[in-house]
Amino acid sequence: MSRESPYLRRADESLRVALVTGACSGIGQALAHKLGALGYELVIVSQRPAELAAVGAELAAAYGARVHAIVLDLARPDAAEELDLATQARGLAVDILVNNAGFFFFGEAADAPLPRARAMLDLHVVTPSLLCSRFARQMRARRRGHILIVSSLSACRDFPGISYYGASKKYLRGFATSLRSELAVYGVNVTCLLPGATATALYDPTVVPVQRAKRLGVMMDADAVAEAGLGALFARKAECMPGLLTRCMAVGAAVMPQRVIDLARRHAPWLPPMAAGPSEPLSGHR
Repeated sequence: MSRESPYLRRADESLRVALVTGACSGIGQALAHKLGALGYELVIVSQRPAELAAVGAELAAAYGARVHAIVLDLARPDAAEELDLATQARGLAVDILVNNAGFFFFGEAADAPLPRARAMLDLHVVTPSLLCSRFARQMRARRRGHILIVSSLSACRDFPGISYYGASKKYLRGFATSLRSELAVYGVNVTCLLPGATATALYDPTVVPVQRAKRLGVMMDADAVAEAGLGALFARKAECMPGLLTRCMAVGAAVMPQRVIDLARRHAPWLPPMAAGPSEPLSGHR
């Protein structure tokens, strides 16, 4: 399935290889398609071998792209080093790094399964940071390159129920800002993408009516988010928050008094009552 865009153009003809983490579905898959359509050689990374192979075959068939599929659990402590070594072994110099891989769970921090909480911190904070350090060092030496860091609208305000997710996404936004300042003098660009609710597998369809939300315009289409993100990246913008509704929600969240959030937490049906015991967090993958 081709997802070529009439609006996107290659950032720089000297840039050849793009690496996308979490490329099996959702925004990551859409980003890989957009980059493949522009003629980039692709490195796609995920821990799901069957899905990754299928996406790789799809990209090669649709665009004639050269695709390197690397099966790797990016929540592992040594994942960044392993991925760096894997690209070096293939003789690849990564020109565009897209840190997209992530997952979501909803529930109180005190009830979070600790292995799952640790995996989120490794996947959202540790691995993308170390990937940026490793590949930015190489881009800096070449004096060119792009890094796209996928954060979230949830980075704009702290809310109950997403303590781990929101805080990790806030970290990514701050990290992207600092990294952008550090690398700009070397000709390397860093852009942070802050999507709002997007119709992807991040949400459990048995809990969240994803397709209905997409039809009503409450959730954005992953292709639209990917196109906006790459457009901002190639225009060397600091941040991209795609969608008018997303931007309105960001403004609303910023001015919302904390007492309103606290009141909502006390009466919200999606979190347990104050007297309740542990609950099972809702979760999904991007």
